[in-house]
Amino acid sequence: MAAQTEESDTAREQTKAEQDVDQVRQRAVRDQQRLDSGAVTSPKDLANLQREIASLAKRQGDLEDVVLEVMERRESAQERAGELTERVASVQSKIDDATARRDAAFEEIDTEAAAVTKEREVVAASIPADLLKLYDKLRQQQGGIGAAKLYARTCQGCRQELAITELSEIRSAARDTVVRCENCRRILVRTAESGL
Repeated sequence: MAAQTEESDTAREQTKAEQDVDQVRQRAVRDQQRLDSGAVTSPKDLANLQREIASLAKRQGDLEDVVLEVMERRESAQERAGELTERVASVQSKIDDATARRDAAFEEIDTEAAAVTKEREVVAASIPADLLKLYDKLRQQQGGIGAAKLYARTCQGCRQELAITELSEIRSAARDTVVRCENCRRILVRTAESGL
């Protein structure tokens, strides 16, 4: 934006400088025509007119130098604006690509979440209501995880190794008994890898 502003500012500056040069040039041409026409006969007026023409020529040269300097700055600003525009386009392309990939990932996650939700509904229907209520309560309290695997005598929810007395109680409990971790209170899921 700054580069584009600089370019438009130098464009205006160049236009104004070129207009100044044109005004001086037109005045010098007018004065030269007056001088060449012979309308001015007084030697003093002729000398003044010649001095003014010389002064206008010097002024025109100075203004033309200003125009060249402004043109160089404008060209530099145009190059910078073009380079930055290309970089913005490149970044925008990367943003568009990342956004498309993100949207595709969200769509995939949404599809997977819908499938898992359906699967959960089917499984939840086969679980006793009081156990499901306990699980949902624990899940809400424990950041989304209401049950954890008991693996090698360690609760995978809190990553704490269970005490020997807890392990003895779990080992002696019936297979359909709901056992919970003493540390995090999650429901423990017993498997062959539980270390009981």
